[in-house]
Amino acid sequence: MSLIRYQSPELMSWPSLDRWMNLRDDLNSLVESPFWSSLERPGQLFSAWSPALDLYQNSDNVVAVVELPGMRREDIEISLHDGTLTISGERKRETSNGEKAERTECYIGKFRRSITLPTRVDANKVSAIYRDGILTVTLPKAEEAKPKQIPVS
Repeated sequence: MSLIRYQSPELMSWPSLDRWMNLRDDLNSLVESPFWSSLERPGQLFSAWSPALDLYQNSDNVVAVVELPGMRREDIEISLHDGTLTISGERKRETSNGEKAERTECYIGKFRRSITLPTRVDANKVSAIYRDGILTVTLPKAEEAKPKQIPVS
């Protein structure tokens, strides 16, 4: 379940609202966390993980950079719906020759990150590159969201 607040165009440019948007994203992550869906799997109750995500913006693009070390690109899913970017997937445990782990600090299992984008994007031009454990999603801004230079006559 995602909490999505209507954003009128004039409010989207206020930098003070970033804190509220971050709070909403954190609440979404709490509601969507595997804690709630894992109650039927008691062994994995506290094994949820959430990869680090950075969001950058320039005049042409919004870029999301997500740390997903040890994953295969086939295990990563990306979706864009109503201004919300969702990245999900599953990191599986690597086993070799029946060895028993003495200590495990690497997170395994399913994850899901959703973040509300700060501006409208062109969904038809979105691209994603996964290299060296880093997923980079480039979301070109919609033409109406790009800044325009107006000449003075």
